[in-house]
Amino acid sequence: MSNLTKLARPYAKAAFEIALTDSALAEWSEMLRSAAAIVANQDIEKLISNPGVAQAEVAKLVIETGGDRFSVKFAYFINVLADNERLSLLPEIQSMFARLRQAEEKELAVKVVSAIELSEDQKERMREALAKRFDRNIELHATVDPALIGGAVIHTGDMVIDGSIKGELNKLAVQLAD
Repeated sequence: MSNLTKLARPYAKAAFEIALTDSALAEWSEMLRSAAAIVANQDIEKLISNPGVAQAEVAKLVIETGGDRFSVKFAYFINVLADNERLSLLPEIQSMFARLRQAEEKELAVKVVSAIELSEDQKERMREALAKRFDRNIELHATVDPALIGGAVIHTGDMVIDGSIKGELNKLAVQLAD
């Protein structure tokens, strides 16, 4: 587990608890996504890492940039991050919050990389099969990589299911090399 993850976890959990209590998971997801994008801006990153700039000033800038999209509670959350010099953790906090939300809503984000474009019917059948296997609602993101030759590679969390011809050829090459 990375140091960033350890530092971000309590803030992500706190944000999640607030959002869950207020029945505002979607709103907090969007606010965190926006705030993470704001602090990922190179100019804002420079301000955050500059010891001569007060974190409260950076927080004010982030909140002003977010404008009406940010609730009063969310602005307070941003100020707490600034008080603890943790504004730079917002992208990690947003990522952890998204995973907590998916677990709460029994959703699983799945990335499918296939050799050719999947039809809507194929995507739906894959979604149904994965939903049955993982007992979750599946959020499917499909991309194409012709280098796979055929088949598909499925990524979810830290699990990878490689059903591609390229993957099989790589396994065969390793076996032949031994």
